Amino acid sequence: MCELRELQRFIESKYFEKDFNRGLEATALWLVEEVGELSEAIIKKSEKVEEELADVLAWLLSVANLLGVDVCDAFKKKYLAERGTLS
Repeated sequence: MCELRELQRFIESKYFEKDFNRGLEATALWLVEEVGELSEAIIKKSEKVEEELADVLAWLLSVANLLGVDVCDAFKKKYLAERGTLS
């Protein structure tokens, strides 16, 4: 099973120092670039869609780590709590 919190911790342990040194704005720009690459892969029906999805997730988690945001908690608050499905 793939746990989002586990993924976020992995990205933090592996990349936080680099991300911190790069800065929030530059890290966010990398996320935007990866979203662009994902869009391009989708449009071209490329085999790289899975790879680009993974890149987008990794960069999203990097941005969240720099902001001190737990993505699982944020998701639950936004999408599950309002619908009574928060566990």
